[in-house]
Amino acid sequence: MNLEEFQSFYDFTDRTIFITGGTGVLGLAIARMLVECNANVIVLSRNRERATKSMAEHIKQVRGKGLVLCVNGDVLNAETLQQANETVKAEFGAVDVLINAAGGNHPSATTSAKLSFFDLPIDALRQVGDLNLLGTILPCQVFGSSMAERGEGVILNISSMSALRPLTRIPAYSAAKAAVTNFTQWLAVHMAQNYSPRIRVNAIAPGFFIGDQNRQLLLNEDETLTPRGQSILAHTPMNRFGNPEDLFGTTMWLISPASAFVTGIVVPIDGGFSAYSGV
Repeated sequence: MNLEEFQSFYDFTDRTIFITGGTGVLGLAIARMLVECNANVIVLSRNRERATKSMAEHIKQVRGKGLVLCVNGDVLNAETLQQANETVKAEFGAVDVLINAAGGNHPSATTSAKLSFFDLPIDALRQVGDLNLLGTILPCQVFGSSMAERGEGVILNISSMSALRPLTRIPAYSAAKAAVTNFTQWLAVHMAQNYSPRIRVNAIAPGFFIGDQNRQLLLNEDETLTPRGQSILAHTPMNRFGNPEDLFGTTMWLISPASAFVTGIVVPIDGGFSAYSGV
C-alpha cells in the first residue's frame, strides 16, 4: 500500500453517514469533521427545523464538499427511524456508517444530598436507561438490517468512561453505558458471524468533556473548578477536560478502511483517566 492509498481512507466522498444525537456537543463536532472530509452527513433530530438551523450555523465555514441533511426522528421510536432510513435511501442510497451519539443523563437519576439512591424515581431511571441503551439498539436494528442485506457497513457507538469505572452519583447512566459497551461487543460478533465480516461494530468511550448536562457539576459560574471537577482532573494524568476535537482521530480511524480488521473494541478517549489508579 502506498501513501496515496492510505490517505484515501480518510476521504469520505460519496459516503453516507447517519448520526443520532448529531446536534449535541460531541455529535455536532463529529458531523462538522465528516463534512470537512466530504461525507454526506444525515443528522437525526426530533425537531428537524431547529436542527437544520443549528447545523447550518455551525458548518457554514466548513471547507469540505460534504452535504448535511437533517431528518425527523426519535431514537426510541422504530417507526420514525425506519422513515428516516427510507428518506436517506431515496436521497443518497444506503447508509454506509451509523454513529450512535444520542444519549445523556437526567438530574432526577442523579444522587445528591437531597436525593438518595433509594429515592431515585423509576421514571427517571427508565428514561436514562432507555435513551442510552435502547437509543443505541433500535438504530442498530433499523440501519444494521440494511447493512446486513448489503453485506457491509460500519457502526460506531458512544460508550463512556463511566461504563469502565462507574462514577459516583450517576448509577443509571453508568449502568446504561456499561450495557452499551457489552452490546457493542455482542453486535460485532453477531454481524460478523451471521451476516458479513465486512460489517464492523466498535465504540469510543469519552472521558470528561464539558457539555450542557455536566457544566454545572464541573465548573462554577466563574469557570473555576467545582470540587467534583477538581477530583476528576486530579485523576486525569493529562490534567484537562477533553475537547470535541479530541474525538476526531479515533472516530475517523474506526469508521474508515484503515481499521478494516478491527471490530468489537471500545477505545477510551480520556486523557489517561482509565489508566490511573489514583496512587
